Amino acid sequence: MTLIMAHRGSSGTHPENTLPAFAEAVRAGADCIELDVHLTKDKHLVVIHDESVERTTNGKGLVRELTLEEIKKLDAGSWFAKKYQATKISTLQEVLNLLLQMQYRGILNIEIKTDKYHYPNIEAALSEVMQSRDWPFTYWYSSFNLESLRIMHEIEAEAQLDLILKKSRAKVEAALEIDFIEGIHPSYEWVQENLSMVGSYPKPIRPWTVNLYQSMIECMDLNVDGMFTDFPEKAHRVRSRIKR
Repeated sequence: MTLIMAHRGSSGTHPENTLPAFAEAVRAGADCIELDVHLTKDKHLVVIHDESVERTTNGKGLVRELTLEEIKKLDAGSWFAKKYQATKISTLQEVLNLLLQMQYRGILNIEIKTDKYHYPNIEAALSEVMQSRDWPFTYWYSSFNLESLRIMHEIEAEAQLDLILKKSRAKVEAALEIDFIEGIHPSYEWVQENLSMVGSYPKPIRPWTVNLYQSMIECMDLNVDGMFTDFPEKAHRVRSRIKR
């Protein structure tokens, strides 16, 4: 069965990487929820996709040059729809609290956003939070940055680690050779261009970002292990229809 993985939460229907998007992903029955983690200037783990706050808030500047207090003043919802103007950027802990409160029992995929800037010690900070207690859900780490995954493997040897890529053949080959890489998260375009490899690749493949009915059906027909989508509820409808 292809897992339905809510990309930045239910980001097609709610502002990405925010509590409303994660709450909707839980409600929609996503098998997995994906989020992105950065470090603020004062070393707080916050959930946002970009290195800067400009695209998804009313603020300016890089996450690493802003304090948590400064980041918390920003409106992280209006860009998506006016009704979300009270929505804030969340800390990782706030998202974890929401998942506990909603009794989430699926998988949390934490993307370590170190592909453009490698935040010093972000892996240790992340592992400390995730190992601080037992969670009722499963969690994985993923990154475009192989070095981040290496560091995480040294810190948390048991953790599942997945390598993200667009179409890099070198990364596809590296993932095969490196024992601690559990699977790959390639772009959907890579899947389309490498159909013969999809069936024979010995590690799990979970493409992103699969939003159209036709591409969802194709991924499920190919029996990929999971697919990241901005529309988890829509993906559920497709999967139910295929099962019938």
